[in-house]
Amino acid sequence: MKNDRKSALISAIIKKHVATGQTVASKTLVDNHDFSLSPATIRNEMVALEKEGYIYQPHTSAGRIPTEKGWKYYLDNFLKDIELPEKDKNVLDKALKECGLSYESAIKNVAKGLAELSKDAVFVGFSADNFYYTGLSHLFRQPEFQKLDLVCHVSEVVDHLDEVIKEMFDDIAEETKILVGSDNPFGKECGSIVGKYKFGHDKEGLFGILGPMRMNYENNLALINYAKQLFADI
Repeated sequence: MKNDRKSALISAIIKKHVATGQTVASKTLVDNHDFSLSPATIRNEMVALEKEGYIYQPHTSAGRIPTEKGWKYYLDNFLKDIELPEKDKNVLDKALKECGLSYESAIKNVAKGLAELSKDAVFVGFSADNFYYTGLSHLFRQPEFQKLDLVCHVSEVVDHLDEVIKEMFDDIAEETKILVGSDNPFGKECGSIVGKYKFGHDKEGLFGILGPMRMNYENNLALINYAKQLFADI
């Protein structure tokens, strides 16, 4: 996309959608951002973005939300590597210390901390055949999961989580990956952040955060990367 104005609009739409879980109307952008554009110009640009497949209108009288293409554009162009707030670091530090450094109990305790801080689900693969997950209640409280068919689909994936982790285990490198929509084995309306961890010098596994496509990727990426560093420093 060569148009900086459209690019800025996509960023603004996604940030507002992440914060509220609601569709975003042109009036909201006019009222909350200084684009130095007329309301009519913003409406026209949003129509153009919709025609190009970056946003869509889920209801005839509502605003727009990003499509999978829009999310991928945002992640490729606007995602920032942010520093995790000290209060969140302290939660994860405490979760690790509470376990006396016992391997699986430490990983599980930190996973619970990640789920609480992200308000999404967290999964861990100690090996391709040994897994753990927590935080599903956070996941199903998200507005997107009020749709019964989506809940049923994700529930089916969770029931076969061992198969999903087994398939992912050897494909995920040490570098953290973001999987969105059709790239996400948990479902096309979901997003996940997945990476390998090393625990001390001799153990490694797979872990990640699973949420709706409308997750806070910057915050969740910072959570995953900090947890990986905690484990590596054991």
